[in-house]
Amino acid sequence: MTSPRYRSCFSELVQCTKQKNLLRGRAVHARIVKDGSACCVYLSNSLVNLYAKCGDLFHAKRVFDNIQDKDVVSWNCLINGYSQQGLTGSSLVMELFQRMRAENVLPNSHTFAGVFTAASSLSDVLSGLQAHTLAIKTDSFGDVFVGSSLLNMYCKSGAMAEARKVFDGMPERNSVSWATMISGYAMQRSAVEAFEIFKLMRLKDEKENEYALSSILSALADPEFLSTGSQMHCLTVKNGLLVFVSVGNALVTMYAKCGSLDDALKTFELSGDKNSITWSAIITGYSQSGDSCKALKLFSNMHLAGIIPSEFTLVGVLNACSDTAAVGEGKQVHGYLLKLGYESQVYIMTALVDMYAKCGSTLDARKGFDYLQEPDMVLWTSMIGGYVQNGENENAMNLYARMRIEGIMPNELTMASILKACSCLAALEQGKQIHACTIKHGFGLEIPIGSALSTMYAKCGSLEDGSIVFSRMPRRDIVSWNAMISGLAQNGHGNEALELFEDMQLEGTEPDYVTFVNILSACSHMGLVKRGRAYFDMMSDKFGIVPRVEHYACMVDMLGRAGKLDEAKEFIESATIDHGMCLWRILLSACRNFRNYELGAYAGEKLMELGSQESSAYVLLSSIYIALGRLEDVERVRRMMRFRGVNKEPGCSWIELKDGVHVFVVRDQMHPEIKTIREELRILSKQIKDEGYHPPDLVSANTCNDEELVAAFT
Repeated sequence: MTSPRYRSCFSELVQCTKQKNLLRGRAVHARIVKDGSACCVYLSNSLVNLYAKCGDLFHAKRVFDNIQDKDVVSWNCLINGYSQQGLTGSSLVMELFQRMRAENVLPNSHTFAGVFTAASSLSDVLSGLQAHTLAIKTDSFGDVFVGSSLLNMYCKSGAMAEARKVFDGMPERNSVSWATMISGYAMQRSAVEAFEIFKLMRLKDEKENEYALSSILSALADPEFLSTGSQMHCLTVKNGLLVFVSVGNALVTMYAKCGSLDDALKTFELSGDKNSITWSAIITGYSQSGDSCKALKLFSNMHLAGIIPSEFTLVGVLNACSDTAAVGEGKQVHGYLLKLGYESQVYIMTALVDMYAKCGSTLDARKGFDYLQEPDMVLWTSMIGGYVQNGENENAMNLYARMRIEGIMPNELTMASILKACSCLAALEQGKQIHACTIKHGFGLEIPIGSALSTMYAKCGSLEDGSIVFSRMPRRDIVSWNAMISGLAQNGHGNEALELFEDMQLEGTEPDYVTFVNILSACSHMGLVKRGRAYFDMMSDKFGIVPRVEHYACMVDMLGRAGKLDEAKEFIESATIDHGMCLWRILLSACRNFRNYELGAYAGEKLMELGSQESSAYVLLSSIYIALGRLEDVERVRRMMRFRGVNKEPGCSWIELKDGVHVFVVRDQMHPEIKTIREELRILSKQIKDEGYHPPDLVSANTCNDEELVAAFT
């Protein structure tokens, strides 16, 4: 390149590349073509480099293809350009590298740096290994940039053993090498190994920089290493590295993930230059710690500060809306992310679906799910879990069936959710099929699958199967114990339920409030009033559990079943919690069973005072007044029922036969075999009467006639 004209063009291209001045570079390119200088390989390589560095890979490739005698620089310019373009560009790098080898062009250290960068983007360890072998063969491995690129590839692929071998064998290391090794261990949550490398770096007199400190702080983002993280904070202050935004962000994230939110907030407030990552770290920290209100407040401040949130910030905010069931705020965030163009992001839509589902808006959740049309297992699991959480178990079962048809593999959370749906529907046969699927997919009986299976079998009354699953679980959580205790208590095995409760304590598992609901329920069904009282007192005295409405309800039910109605009334009136109408409703039912009409009227009037909207309370009270002959009170209760707009909800039941579930609603004529069913019921009713069975009347036949009783109900 002896011509002054060539040298002038070359200098201009170098200047344009440094400044990334593509417009001026194109003008130089046009002049080169016009002057007939395009045949010069040095100028052509400079043009490829210009276009590649400016991100115009289309024109870089066109110039490259027109070079007649390509040298290693020609290939390197294009390979390194594509290696900076993410997944799409990295795929083309591997193709170019294969072409380069086929044309017998010997790669050098710059080639390998680009190839290893592309392999790390693709997580293509096999191609990286082949290139690694060639780098050793061509004696290019001694270059620190090649070694750092190779190290980065192994770290990003999770091959830490190979990465450590490369690191230990590097003849020369720079700050990037140290930071990459620390970051690799951090990504694998290997904090101890990361800290060892950091200490080794200091022993080698390698100066700490922002990259190394950001990486080590990421590794220490666990409550176990909070003290060490605080020491790293001191080191950043000492070395004056807090001026770097990346270090401040890493500190905020570290404190937030360690649960030290006060320190996270102080660090956040002292950060001079906050970007979206800084805000995202503190917002996500508060969201994950359960302080969703603070997270939403911070997001509002972020918006007022004019900071545009990233998709990760929005996921944290949506999770905060989910936890507080703040559907109004969630909808505002939804509108905002649409404005920012994030609606096509899978993890954003998954968070949206989860938010709407947890807020009880399954229709909106389903719209988001259907909009994306992505075969993403997490998205499907969120939608199925949302249906189950909101009691729409049939929809959950249907969606799971569609998921299987579309060939999407479920995970453990999917199976746990669908097993819960089977529990709620008492669909034993379908539950067994799901159990078979868990075995087919290789899921064991660990939590949550084991807990969900034992719960499903227990709730479906298949105690033998539930007991087998329970006994084979490698580790039992409180949910598993509660499921088995509840199943035994509800299926007439109260003594076994109480024995299992004792076994649970012997194994060192602390009971929770659900455990005591099950235990008190077992005592209630067996009439063990004295023992039930002892368990009720044990809650607060031994385990520090404050009794809830459910526990008081069990106690009232226990006293009511034992006929201790006056004692039940005194217990209700001495209750120290706000129980609403629950306890009086239970007492009213017990008074009906024991024909204690006076006390029943007292309990019923309490319900009327509290504005009960349940039709059964009005019907029972009317019937009691009929039994007492107080027809004026019957009319008063009936007027009150109409004035308050109380209507009797139609009863609903279902039965599972073979592969179908048959649902029946009062006065529903939609079942295809309704005529046959009615005829069978008529025959059965006649047989019952012929056997001499008469259903117990609520009130004596001498007290009122059928017309009066119907009048009370209407």
